[in-house]
Amino acid sequence: MGLAKPATTSDPLAQVIALLRPRAIFSKGISGAGRWAVRYTAFNQPGFCAVTEGSCRLAVDDETPVALEAGDFVLLPATPAFTMSGFEPAPPILVDSGQASRRQGDQQGEVRYGRRDGPADVRQFGGYFAFASPDAALLVSLLPRMIHIRGVPRLAELVRMVGEEAAQENAGRNLILARLVEILLIEALRSVPVDALQPGLLRGLADARIAVALRHMHGDTERSWTVEGLAQAAGMSRSTFFDRFARTVGLRPMEYLQSWRMAVAKDLLSAGRVPLDEVAQRVGYGSASTFSTAFSRHVGMPPGRYMRRAGSSDPATAEYFASN
Repeated sequence: MGLAKPATTSDPLAQVIALLRPRAIFSKGISGAGRWAVRYTAFNQPGFCAVTEGSCRLAVDDETPVALEAGDFVLLPATPAFTMSGFEPAPPILVDSGQASRRQGDQQGEVRYGRRDGPADVRQFGGYFAFASPDAALLVSLLPRMIHIRGVPRLAELVRMVGEEAAQENAGRNLILARLVEILLIEALRSVPVDALQPGLLRGLADARIAVALRHMHGDTERSWTVEGLAQAAGMSRSTFFDRFARTVGLRPMEYLQSWRMAVAKDLLSAGRVPLDEVAQRVGYGSASTFSTAFSRHVGMPPGRYMRRAGSSDPATAEYFASN
């Protein structure tokens, strides 16, 4: 389905998660004992884990290694290469993350590393999911690269619920999983300590004045926003707002606005049910031709071709878009 027309009062974080359209792939119980280490290749899909018992070491490439303890939650929006291990040195087992997700998703029971018998030194529940949005890479770039949260029991409970639902074949399973993963993501992202935030959407939302501008951008994509208008809404001078927005979000205001508008436009085009002139209006363009020019420049192809490539099942709509 296409993204619904946003209301004036908006929640940018919820809108971004809804546009990403996360879908669960697999979740699994994992344990380790004695000397053990596992090296996972980069997966480029979101990965998560919740430690339910004991402790272990997590070393994500280009990040400071951390000790994970019972109650900890980790979210990797794009899952770079990483090593999970006990605290005693051990040669790592190399695992292809993509193959592991498919293989482990079919396995029953817990995956065990290190010593096979006796009590585990650590137990965790984790997994991977995917974003259906064609703009996932852009939107993920606005999120922290690694999110490590301690002391939020609701996250571990949500992970457990994801695992239980994924293990069943009950009616409505996919819908429930999609909603659970959305809730898990929002809960995790809003639990990140402010002092741990890097430039991006979350840091922007943590800044009271920049958050006002972001809510306006997301809540009224039809309006012809300017830097001056956004600065006024945020109660700041133009130059101060521009510098603060760029420093906080990591993108210039109009750059962020256009990226968000084009993400919404892609979602609407992918649905294949909205006329081109309405898509243009809903993302702030006065005419279909002006929108088509901007879309082609931003995406690298005209809207009609993008819509067909997205796989519309409505031939009449495809013909309409092809002629506009």
